[in-house]
Amino acid sequence: MNTIRCKVEKVTPFNDAVFQVLLKPEVSFDFQAGQYLSIVMGEKDKRPFSIASAPNADLIELHIGAAVSESYPMQVVERLKTDEFIDIEAPAGTAFLREASQRPRIMVAGGTGFSYIKSIIEQQIASGQTVKTQFYWGCRNEQAMYYQDIARQWHANNEWLEFIPVVEDAPADWNGKQANLLEQIKQDYVSLIGYDIYIAGRFDMVGAAREVFREMGVDEANLYGDAFAFIK
Repeated sequence: MNTIRCKVEKVTPFNDAVFQVLLKPEVSFDFQAGQYLSIVMGEKDKRPFSIASAPNADLIELHIGAAVSESYPMQVVERLKTDEFIDIEAPAGTAFLREASQRPRIMVAGGTGFSYIKSIIEQQIASGQTVKTQFYWGCRNEQAMYYQDIARQWHANNEWLEFIPVVEDAPADWNGKQANLLEQIKQDYVSLIGYDIYIAGRFDMVGAAREVFREMGVDEANLYGDAFAFIK
């Protein structure tokens, strides 16, 4: 893993709880779609975030959920707002896109787990892949689905990709599913045999998803999520 100095190009709120961060590395580095980096806050304080941009992008994009003042992620946002440069350690993670696989893909994101999926889908688009992919994005409400427009654009522009937005609290004119994310997947699939599954979100959601997916026959060798390295 390399330590790389980056210029902080932009810190912009998507909404009152999620920030978009754009970084320009002083030297280019190779990573695979779906990997993450760590913001170096101190010698022994390195905080991981999924890379939201695809490997071919000029800037490194992060999505940081930081709703609570002085919280672990908000401390990073405040640092990025005030410092012109920041050090990162990258790349890290083993839950990257398996581009050679032709198995159909299910992408699952809870909240800012979208950033992980964004890198993977944008890499699929950039490399001209057409493997059938269903992308589930679950949020509490529509306001929390901060990059809904780009996901719907992917859906409209790529026949192989289906975007399935899922919210628990939906307005009357909601164009998507109203349900718990995992309950929606259970409703849509009888079995998960034969799929590559990529998942990111809060650790408790990812852990619960693994239990649900086991009941549905998932081959865990084809279940990818870096959260699994941190949860039992």
